[in-house]
Amino acid sequence: MTISFDLPPDLADLRGRVRAFVDAHVIPNETSILDEDRAGRRDTLTALRERARAEGLFVPHLPAEHGGLGLGVMGMCALFREMGRSPLGAACFNCDAPDQGNMDLLHKAASPAIRAKYLAPLARAEISSAFSMTEPAPGAGADPSNLRTRAARVDGGWVIDGHKWYTTGGGEAAFLIVMARTSDDPRTGATLFVVDRHAEGVEHVRDIPVMSPPMLQHREAELRFRAVRVGDDAVLGGVGEGFLLAQRRLVPARLTHCMRWLGWADRALGMCRDYVLTRESFGKTLAHHQMIQKKIADAASGIHAGNLMTLHCAAMLEQGKEKEARPYSSMAKNHVARLLCQVLDDAIQMHGSLGYSEDMPFSLWYRFARSARIADGPDEVHDVVVARDFLRGALTTLI
Repeated sequence: MTISFDLPPDLADLRGRVRAFVDAHVIPNETSILDEDRAGRRDTLTALRERARAEGLFVPHLPAEHGGLGLGVMGMCALFREMGRSPLGAACFNCDAPDQGNMDLLHKAASPAIRAKYLAPLARAEISSAFSMTEPAPGAGADPSNLRTRAARVDGGWVIDGHKWYTTGGGEAAFLIVMARTSDDPRTGATLFVVDRHAEGVEHVRDIPVMSPPMLQHREAELRFRAVRVGDDAVLGGVGEGFLLAQRRLVPARLTHCMRWLGWADRALGMCRDYVLTRESFGKTLAHHQMIQKKIADAASGIHAGNLMTLHCAAMLEQGKEKEARPYSSMAKNHVARLLCQVLDDAIQMHGSLGYSEDMPFSLWYRFARSARIADGPDEVHDVVVARDFLRGALTTLI
């Protein structure tokens, strides 16, 4: 049997169009987008979103009824690889985290009333959203079974009480998808609720100061929920399906993260190539020094391996093998997150004092990229998932 790694012609064309858009419009405007964002404006970002919409490249993960292209996981991986060449790229196409995963979740699991209220404006980029699961210790973090936020049933709905943090974009979101405990059952004890960000009892405590500077929607909010009332129609899926739905959201989200990070690493490596081919040291260009060649070879090999790991997992998801794909998504997530950090660290090293300066973007990128090894599960948790499934014989495609 011959395995083809070629994309279908229509998807290859679409990927080329996204790459051309990022090169022509996003990368040249990165500084403007960030400067405006710090000043509380989104003029350039809004203009680029309108251009992407006009070119038929907006919300490509959503079905046509919401203005998208209805692409599957494989198609999204191909496009995200190109969008990710800029850390601001996905936002220009309105499919950045956490909105992209939240749109998919609303489309598949929300009540008609919730979809009507939130999905359409979210797809038009008129509002933003957040996914609120992580809690301060001793609450839910890498181990979601530590969930302490609770939702109690009352007449006509539910009352939510709890404390969350690292709710990305929660400060300015129009609504939150909140995981809360509805029973003590270890498998079915959690439920997802859609909560209006400005509902009575929802307090935005602060945006947590973190290693990376704020970048668009990626501000980590701390929130408190005090007797927040929601109706029965606010439940996503069904009562007790919170862990299941969160996992269904996170597995493909890890892959889209991976492809964004791979595009980012590829761009950084290309910038290194341009530099080491021209910078001379000790009588020859840096490209002729074997230690530099080793860094280049390791990065190129790592990016190629990440592409294959991610596309393999995406193919499994498109075949409906969600359970089987979980350890492979963990492999891909860990490999690519570590790779991105290493590529950026080596980029700083290869550029020397120039790389350490903010005349180049690597220091900014590294501070932002370091979260990749924690977000959506730290390295150590994914290593446990892979080892556990291998030891019980679940990784059959390795044979």
